[in-house]
Amino acid sequence: MTLVRAIVRELIGLFVDDGSFALTIIGIVLLAIASAGVGAPMAVTGGTLIVGCIGALSWSVLVA
Repeated sequence: MTLVRAIVRELIGLFVDDGSFALTIIGIVLLAIASAGVGAPMAVTGGTLIVGCIGALSWSVLVA
């Protein structure tokens, strides 16, 4: 069982290096989906994605 866990952790590590950054991006995408769901203009939804992702990336770089 520990071998399976180690393999799964390594596979996840290939795609997710920084867990908090990944969760932040998922949150930004969910926020954009929610704004589109309530009928916000496409510019607001797109702006949420662009500004949010650039902000999250900038924060991640500054912290590292």
